[in-house]
Amino acid sequence: MLSMMLFFMGILEMIIISMWTRFVSESKIMASGLTTIVNIFIWYYVLQSVLDDIENVNLVALYALGCAVGTMITTAYFRRHEIDSKRLSHES
Repeated sequence: MLSMMLFFMGILEMIIISMWTRFVSESKIMASGLTTIVNIFIWYYVLQSVLDDIENVNLVALYALGCAVGTMITTAYFRRHEIDSKRLSHES
C-alpha cells in the first residue's frame, strides 16, 4: 500500500513542480509561494516514508517511476495546450 502511495505522490509532486515553474515564470507570487508549501509537505511525506524503510529500494524505484509518469503527463498536457493555442490563433 505504501509503495503505491509513493508512486502516486511522485506523479502529484511532478504536477505540482510543473505548476510551480509556470507560476514563477509568470511572476505569480502568491500562487508560487503556496505551491512551494504544498510541495514541501509532499517531499516531507516521501522522505519520512523512505527513511522509515530505508533498505527497501522498491519504495524509491516506485516513487521515481511515479515522478517520471507525472513529468510525462504534465509535459503532454502542456504540449497539447500549446498546440491548441496555436491552432486557435491561426483560425482567428
